[in-house]
Amino acid sequence: MSSAALAISPARLWKALAIAATLALLSACAQSPVGLRSEVGPPIHGDNRPHPGVARARTLPIQGMDVARYQGAIDYSKVYAAGVHFVYMKATEGKDYVDPAFADNWRRARASGMAHGAYHFMTWCSTAAQQAAWFVKNVPADPTALPPVLDLEWNHGSSCKNKFPKADVLEKIRVMLKVMEQHTGKLPIIYTDMTFHHDILEGEHFDNAFWLRSTAAEPPQRYGARRWMMWQWTQTGVLNGVVGEVDRNAFYGDENDWTVFLLTGCDPRVIDALGPEGRCQLVK
Repeated sequence: MSSAALAISPARLWKALAIAATLALLSACAQSPVGLRSEVGPPIHGDNRPHPGVARARTLPIQGMDVARYQGAIDYSKVYAAGVHFVYMKATEGKDYVDPAFADNWRRARASGMAHGAYHFMTWCSTAAQQAAWFVKNVPADPTALPPVLDLEWNHGSSCKNKFPKADVLEKIRVMLKVMEQHTGKLPIIYTDMTFHHDILEGEHFDNAFWLRSTAAEPPQRYGARRWMMWQWTQTGVLNGVVGEVDRNAFYGDENDWTVFLLTGCDPRVIDALGPEGRCQLVK
C-alpha cells in the first residue's frame, strides 16, 4: 500500500483528536460543560394533546424544552430529574426587548446542572446590526452554555407584520449569525418553522445546525432534505417542575452524540468539515 493511501486527512485527524480528548475528559472526571451529568432520569413523555405523527420524538433519548416568561418560575431540579437534558430560554427580541424571566431562568438552569442556552427572536423592521448589539449586551458569553439560537419566523404577532424580500432577509440572517458566533465562540443554531423555511431558507446552505418545528409529522415530511439536529415536537408538553404547558424538543442522536455536541458545540455530523476550521472547539 502506498504512503498516499495511508495518509490521514486533516479533517479525520481533527475528529480523532476531538474524540480522544472527549474520552480523556470523561475518564479523568475533568471539569465538564453544564449538562454532562449522570443523574438525569428517564424521559417523561407528557403531552396534553399528543399527535400520532410525532410519536417517535417521544422515544428519542435526549429530550429538552424551550421556555420564556409565560412559564413563570420553573423548578429546574425537578425538570432535570424528570429526564429533561436541556433548555433553551428566550433572551432577546428585536433591538430593545429582553424577556423579563431570562436572568432568573439562566441562573436557575445553571444552578441545577442542566444544559442551557439562549435564543434571540429575530424581527424584520430593525437592522441586524441593532439586534446583534442588543444580543451581545444582554446574553452572557458563557463557554459552558449551549450554542446560541437564532429564532427565524415571520413576526405575525408583532407590530412588524410585513414580509420582506428574500435577499434582504438572508443578508440580515447572515449578519446576525456571524455576530452571535463571534460573541459566544460557538456556531449558532437556526430555529425555524415551515412557513419561514419555505419562503426564505429552503435551498439555502448554512453551516449552522437546524432546529425545526414540526408538531404533527416528522421533520422530513415537512422540510424535505433539510437535516435537523433538534426537533420541536409539541407546544402542549407537560413536565414536572413547570406550571402549565411547555414546548418540548428532542435531539437527533444518542448519549454519545449528545456528549460530543456538549463538548464541541457542533453537530457531530459536521465535525469533519468544520473542526479543522476551528469552529468546533472543545470546551476547556
